[in-house]
Amino acid sequence: MAKRALSMTLNGQAVGPFTVDDDLMMIEFLHEYLNLTGSRLGCGQGVCHACVAILDKPDGTSEEIRTCITGAHFFDGKKVRTVEGHARRDEKGEVTGLNPIQQKFIDQFAFQCSYCTPGYVNAATVLVEKLQRQPVKRSELEGEIEHALGNHICRCTGYVRYYNAAREVVEGLGLVKEG
Repeated sequence: MAKRALSMTLNGQAVGPFTVDDDLMMIEFLHEYLNLTGSRLGCGQGVCHACVAILDKPDGTSEEIRTCITGAHFFDGKKVRTVEGHARRDEKGEVTGLNPIQQKFIDQFAFQCSYCTPGYVNAATVLVEKLQRQPVKRSELEGEIEHALGNHICRCTGYVRYYNAAREVVEGLGLVKEG
C-alpha cells in the first residue's frame, strides 16, 4: 500500500505531517493517529452520519463530511473540525464550557445512548453557522432543521429532542426573521 504525507488544520491547530496509507479513511485517522474518538463509526457506509466532521471551506462556509467513507487524504491542507473542537477551553486545554448546541442538547435530554450525538452536534453547528450568515424566515425554519438533521440516524429515536434543541438554539441566537 502506498503512503503519503498528510497535514491539516484540525480544531484550529496544525497537525501533521503524518505518513499514512492512501486508503486510510478519515475516521481511522482521527481515532488511530490523533486519539480523537468523538466521531463515531456507526454503519461504516456513510448512511447514519454518526461519523461526520465539519469541513471549513475557503469562502467561509462549512459542510459536513462523512469520515467513514472519505479518505483522510481528501482533507490534506484543509480546515476540519470535530466534535472535540466545539467546547470552550482554557489555556491548559481543559474544558471550561460547552457551546450553545452542546448545552442545549443536554438541557433537552436530546440523546439516550449518545452514539449519534457527535454527528448531530456537527450538523447543528453547520446549520447555525449557515443561519448566522443568512437568517431564516420563521415559515422556513422547520424545513432548514429537517434539511440539516434529517440524514442523521438515531437508533434510540431521539429525533424530536434533537430537532427541538436545534430550534431553540437558532431562535435563541436570533437567527429567525419574521415573515
